[in-house]
Amino acid sequence: MKIAVIGGGSTYTPELINGFLERQSLLGLAELWLMDTSPERLEVVGGFAQRMVAAHGSPFKVILTGNQREAVAGASYVITQVRVGMMAARRADEYLGLRHGLIGQETTGIGGMAKALRTIPVILGVARDIRETAPHALLINFANPSGLVTEALNRYAPEVASVGLCNAPFHAKMGILDDLAKAMGRALAPEKAYLDTLGLNHLSWHRGFRLEGEDVWPQVIDSYVARLRKDAHPEWAPDLIETLRMIPNGYLQYYYDTAHKLEAQKAWPPSRAETVMQIEADLLRQYTEPGRSEPPADLMKRGGAYYSTVATQLIHAHRNNLGEIHVTNVRHNGAVPGWPVDWVLEMPTRVDAHGIHPLPAEPLPPVCTGLLTQVKMVEILTVEAAVHGDRRAAYEALLAHPLGPSAGEASAVLDDMLTTHQRYLPQF
Repeated sequence: MKIAVIGGGSTYTPELINGFLERQSLLGLAELWLMDTSPERLEVVGGFAQRMVAAHGSPFKVILTGNQREAVAGASYVITQVRVGMMAARRADEYLGLRHGLIGQETTGIGGMAKALRTIPVILGVARDIRETAPHALLINFANPSGLVTEALNRYAPEVASVGLCNAPFHAKMGILDDLAKAMGRALAPEKAYLDTLGLNHLSWHRGFRLEGEDVWPQVIDSYVARLRKDAHPEWAPDLIETLRMIPNGYLQYYYDTAHKLEAQKAWPPSRAETVMQIEADLLRQYTEPGRSEPPADLMKRGGAYYSTVATQLIHAHRNNLGEIHVTNVRHNGAVPGWPVDWVLEMPTRVDAHGIHPLPAEPLPPVCTGLLTQVKMVEILTVEAAVHGDRRAAYEALLAHPLGPSAGEASAVLDDMLTTHQRYLPQF
């Protein structure tokens, strides 16, 4: 089996290598192709990846290339983890928001929209290469904003099997499981736990948890609310959680507590991108150490906990027909009654050799559906803008966005966005 990683020069790649090494006996991986547009990053990260695999007896080959088509050809799985414009573009997204008194973040608000405009054409280019050289491959997208990019794939490359992944739902599942294990005084197996979550990527609500077949959600919520009430600076208002009886994805703080997030931006620098730039510089330096064959502990500062678990376990479930339940981003195809069937949602899916199948799910309550629908309209308009270089669609996306500018400021914000990222937006 051949797997291709587009964006193989990412500092996340060594964690992915560990995941493949841990599951090699289950996957039968023969060749892992790392492709990147930056020869320098590929040499450092790819060289480290090759040393990692060699230290484990070279169970598969790690091949480095700058040729995307060559990397994709004949692959069974293609993982996309690209960052168009690299970390400097992420920093520009953040300060774009700051300049206009809006949320500047890589997946949320106008920063997320700008990143999508840069990223969607590139991922559709990967899909084109898959269609022509690896028509049976599954495209696994990690590139942010993951759900929005997956929306574009389903609308403009439907013939390519694709799924969007994020480590956040699995991270939430493990956090809940850890709390339950402490309360019960015994170890709990992740494979015997089921998290019910629904929404969009970085805009979802966790609303149920089953452990060993038993519904333990009331216990989870009551315990969580009690802990929030004891906390002097809780991450959520206890009344919010008690009213919803759900736990929001952390990124919903940008919507539920916008003023606080805007105030925090005023303390920049450093922004998150500037912090990550320093972390990445340190990681890349450690990756060059000739004697190193294991990822450094500093990799956890990068924010990718469970990244390799999510990616490699999904491949394992798909290739080996396990029928496991994974939270993924897919077109729901009517699994949620009353919602447009063509929407890509983040939701539980069954993964087997025949594909990734959305599980039937009750719609969210109106208090959540209103916000979700508004952001989904932003996603659809952003896809149209990215694919066609449609300035009107981009303007309408800003108008529709709950974190966007006022109508009187929308043109100025859009002009700034397109000028800031002009070199990465040839479609405009």
